[in-house]
Amino acid sequence: MIRSVLRRLFPVPSPPPSPVMASSVSPADVGLHDAVLDGWFNGSTGELLKGFAITAQDTLLDVGCGEGVATLFAVRQGASVIFTDSEPDKVHHLDRQVKAQALAPSLGVVSNSLPLPLADACASKVVCMEVLEHVDTPEQFMAELVRMGRPGAQYLLSVPAPVGEHLQQGIAPAGYFQAPNHVQVFSHERFVALVEDAGLIIEHRQATGFFWVMGMIFFWASERAAGRDLGGAVRDRIQAPYPPLMTSWARTWQDLLAQPDGLAIKQLLDQLMPKSQVIIARKPHTGSVPCLGATSC
Repeated sequence: MIRSVLRRLFPVPSPPPSPVMASSVSPADVGLHDAVLDGWFNGSTGELLKGFAITAQDTLLDVGCGEGVATLFAVRQGASVIFTDSEPDKVHHLDRQVKAQALAPSLGVVSNSLPLPLADACASKVVCMEVLEHVDTPEQFMAELVRMGRPGAQYLLSVPAPVGEHLQQGIAPAGYFQAPNHVQVFSHERFVALVEDAGLIIEHRQATGFFWVMGMIFFWASERAAGRDLGGAVRDRIQAPYPPLMTSWARTWQDLLAQPDGLAIKQLLDQLMPKSQVIIARKPHTGSVPCLGATSC
């Protein structure tokens, strides 16, 4: 759920906030701080996630870009960017933000990614976070992602972890597990097989997001208590103002992280009940492929 939560709650990455002692605590700020503790958004090293560094020499392809968390991070590292989404409003809004900041070439594309209207080998970094669970044919989708990467290209991929999905099945509205939302639930083994069968070599695996498992349960509980029918708007409902129950949970989590053993407890809970499973992988060097760049794709 990393991508879907991050892109909805805080479209512009920023440094981890200092602990907030006021009675009102934003789940977005606490969630961002939690993500930074996991190795996300390290501007000083240029790592979108630890082990996935972006430089000015890179062309980053962000598939299913949403509000553009990964794209905007890459822009700040000086990289060229290509960003795609099936929702035109998101692509157009992100395009305006990118053009206001970017010095390197950029390209925004409205597409459902099957196929992507881009030339082969157009990216040295490929990001696809919290997208594959929405896809009817994930193997075909992965083949497109692999086609986009140059030899040696690095991939950052994430999907919801099965434990978080199963917990939500009893409380989330039915639409959460229907198109265009989550139509796939990936076991750890299936996610690994999907990546490896596509021809990529896995470099790193990570489980993360216990905070969001509980946060979303509290969100759904609050919606039910308020008698709200989410219907088809499930994907876009988690935003400020947050329900009091969710805010109380954010405050509790913030207080836990401030304890001497808070980080160790967080890491244990992330392994036990993660919201997302993340893979960093690499495309093998199988031969010389021309570098096409964002403006050629």
